Amino acid sequence: MNEINQNQVNFYTVSEADENQRLDNLLIKVLKGVPKSHIYRIIRSGEVRINKLRSDVSDKVKLKDIIRIPPIRVAAKDENHKHIPQATFPILFEDEHYLIINKPNGIACHGGSGVSFGVIEQLRKTQIYKFLELAHRLDKETSGILILAKKRLALVELQELMKTNQMTKEYYALTIGAWKDEKRNLKAPIYKYTNKEGERRVKIDAELGQFAHTIFTLKQKYNQFSLVNADLQTGRTHQIRIHCQYLGHPIAGDDKYGIFELNKSLAKIGLKRMFLHAHHIQFKHPINNQVIDIECPLPDELSNFLATIN
Repeated sequence: MNEINQNQVNFYTVSEADENQRLDNLLIKVLKGVPKSHIYRIIRSGEVRINKLRSDVSDKVKLKDIIRIPPIRVAAKDENHKHIPQATFPILFEDEHYLIINKPNGIACHGGSGVSFGVIEQLRKTQIYKFLELAHRLDKETSGILILAKKRLALVELQELMKTNQMTKEYYALTIGAWKDEKRNLKAPIYKYTNKEGERRVKIDAELGQFAHTIFTLKQKYNQFSLVNADLQTGRTHQIRIHCQYLGHPIAGDDKYGIFELNKSLAKIGLKRMFLHAHHIQFKHPINNQVIDIECPLPDELSNFLATIN
């Protein structure tokens, strides 16, 4: 059994559902309610061992590995008292390997950083799926296509497609101002950091940043706005948002990289969220080679706002 008693030393046996995960990600899943900072601390201190050997946060676990987990001397949250409501989301595609849904705005992909639960916890609560993991993530404020894997192999294979840029991922963004170019091919490296409030942020940094590439295509010009299609060539945190800001056209309603005073004005005329929506995805199914091509139209609150500014 792999039940964890956080008041004593535990020996956790890696199952098929855990295989090939990073050690830190596995412990975050297993040690529910324990702060990530504490998990990283016990790994780096050498208290966590894999097959009796000192381990690193990025080590990949293998089937039947024995992981030593020390007593957790923190006041962990009691998951039994945390209410996670069951939820269903509009299904765009499903087979034995993948579940692809239309994620609404305002719902995080997963719990953490002040968020009690997200899409993944709500879907697991239904107990329909024996295994379910996010294949990628969308920001809480972003709506649209989200892929989840129903098997470990399917997850690993799909993430390899993403890593090697064999998947089309396109978003609609309503940006501030008039774009001069019909098409813009932007390569600007992104550096991820945490601000004084502990919030995750990014910025363009030529020295410290990771390579990031977005292809923007102008779809429609409006009075004071431009609707663009953003075709992701890489998948960095907040990539579209910071690339739009870098080009001088921040996304309407973006509370991190946008224009605060303008966002307040937009909320008064109907745009109460960030205008960013994952509308198209295409890839070759890594298990059966079927071409998966999915379109997800703008939600009503965004299409209705466009109608008011047309």
